[in-house]
Amino acid sequence: MTTVTLIGTRLADTGREFVYQGESPDCEGCPYRSQCLNLSEGTRYRVTGIRENAQTLDCAVHDAGVRAVEVEPAPVPANVPSRQAYAGSRVSLAGPCPHTECPSHGYCVPDGADFDDERVIDQVLGEPPHDTCALDRDLTLVEFRAEE
Repeated sequence: MTTVTLIGTRLADTGREFVYQGESPDCEGCPYRSQCLNLSEGTRYRVTGIRENAQTLDCAVHDAGVRAVEVEPAPVPANVPSRQAYAGSRVSLAGPCPHTECPSHGYCVPDGADFDDERVIDQVLGEPPHDTCALDRDLTLVEFRAEE
C-alpha cells in the first residue's frame, strides 16, 4: 500500500530504504506534522516515487528541507536460525550480536526488525555473507515479508 509522506530532500531517491524512527523533538509546532508523521514507527520503507511538482518545504530536522514522496513498506533481509528458515514460516531473530566487524552484522541486527518480534519469511536468500559465525550460530539469510 503506497503512502504519501514528506522526507528530507537528500533522502528523496526512488528505491532508497529507511526505517521510520518516529517524531523528533524538533517537530513540535511544525505545520507539516500530519504529512511527515504518518508512518509506523520502526517499520522499514522504500521510496517508490517522488512527487515531481511538489515544492521543497522548510524543516527543523532536515537542513535542505523536505519534499513529498510515495513510500511502501519494504521487506527486511535478515539472518535467522537455519532450522527455521522456510518460506512462509514465522521466526524471530537469533539474538543480539556484539561482533560489529562481521560482514553479517547488519543481517543479524537488521534495521526494521526487533529481536522479540516474530516475522514471516517471504523468501530464503541462502548463505549469509560471513564464513563462520563468531557466536557459533547456524544461520541462513532470508527476507522477511514487508509489514502491512
